[in-house]
Amino acid sequence: MSGNQKAKAKMEQARGKAKEAAGRAVGDERLTAKGRTEQSKGDARQAKEKAKDTFRH
Repeated sequence: MSGNQKAKAKMEQARGKAKEAAGRAVGDERLTAKGRTEQSKGDARQAKEKAKDTFRH
């Protein structure tokens, strides 16, 4: 897995979790949803990179 893309995926996931937690803490449903979306993007990026690695080897 490309180190840069892997790091990007992890950062998106972490940022999303933080936004979701902050949204829940203050009762902001929009921020919570934005956090979930960002986590999903990170998950998708990570899955794409894992698939690339599988076909490379």
